[in-house]
Amino acid sequence: MTDIRRIMYATDFSPASLVALPRALDLARLTGAELTIVHVLTAPRALYIEGGYVPQEIWDRSRADAERELDRLIARAVDAGVRATASPLDGENPADAIVRAAADRKADVLVLGTHGRGGVARLVLGSVATRVVATAPCPVLTVRATAESEERT
Repeated sequence: MTDIRRIMYATDFSPASLVALPRALDLARLTGAELTIVHVLTAPRALYIEGGYVPQEIWDRSRADAERELDRLIARAVDAGVRATASPLDGENPADAIVRAAADRKADVLVLGTHGRGGVARLVLGSVATRVVATAPCPVLTVRATAESEERT
């Protein structure tokens, strides 16, 4: 485990993704690794359909909201004694953006939460976690949220 120097934790700020944060913090504390927290900013699909572009003020507001949330997560990491940085990522496909960021930052481990949906729900909705696991350049730790853990978060 001493080979783990860089951990990336990806979040969409949902309760299912936030369930993985304590695991990322524990792993960072245990290994002394630096934690990078990432969030992918994607334009709302409705805006693409109606106007073909996202108005700048909406994009700026989304970025500012994401940066505030990332700052809160950094504060949690610092409170837990973990060195952490955060970065909003731009991308139409969250899985691709996460995998690209993990490769660019040479992450040793990637941590993310998953809803744990199966069957038809997974086929219809797809799964960012599944795509990340299949294409990541490093080991991926997925933390499955339960209905109870999503309510607590």
